[in-house]
Amino acid sequence: MAAKPAELTATTSDAPVPVEYKFTASSYQSSVGNDATDFNLRINQGQHTGWVGRYADANGFTQERIGYDNRQDFGLVRLVSTIEFGSGGYKGVAMATEIGSDTYAIAGMDRTNLRSFYNLGFDPSDAVVFGAGTRALAGSELSLFQVRENRLNTQRRAIHLVWRYKPAQTQRLTLEASHKSGIDDDARFVKGYALSATYDYGQYFARLARDQYANFSASHLTRVAVGMHF
Repeated sequence: MAAKPAELTATTSDAPVPVEYKFTASSYQSSVGNDATDFNLRINQGQHTGWVGRYADANGFTQERIGYDNRQDFGLVRLVSTIEFGSGGYKGVAMATEIGSDTYAIAGMDRTNLRSFYNLGFDPSDAVVFGAGTRALAGSELSLFQVRENRLNTQRRAIHLVWRYKPAQTQRLTLEASHKSGIDDDARFVKGYALSATYDYGQYFARLARDQYANFSASHLTRVAVGMHF
């Protein structure tokens, strides 16, 4: 549930801060037949973001969730603190930082209470995050980071390479590749890849992803998401 590096940028202004909304509908097609849907609404005002959502799969597992992000910009240090609650007693907290200007270091950590939840970030939980990124490329941002579980001795880790490109003011293309390894839910050591592409045009966006051993389960997922900002 840790904040991803590209979600860290905060802005400040003396003008009144508008309230903005983002709605996402996702469909997960599973290789083991446990297809699922997820609906999520995020509400943002300046440095504050809250969200509500609901996940449901074909095996009958459902989970409602609420959460909150707080972003702080201290110049060369940008910090995001996150807290999330889910039905069934799940609780989680995370902190993520960028340190630097156009080129920056990435560091973060998250902890949960180990209750059942469906991780929509598809990364190891109870983990540390470290890496680096740069916005020095014209119209682009590039980041490389690793998420490494450090609590439960599962050896789970995922390495991400993310490229964001803005060909125009109202458009953005995000490509992400990742490699994961670790002990899965059936006590096997697995390795897998994930690829995703997200395209934003104006207030609308769409995402297509393929994820092997999603959340370190036996399932290989095809993920499709669409949504809008308003």
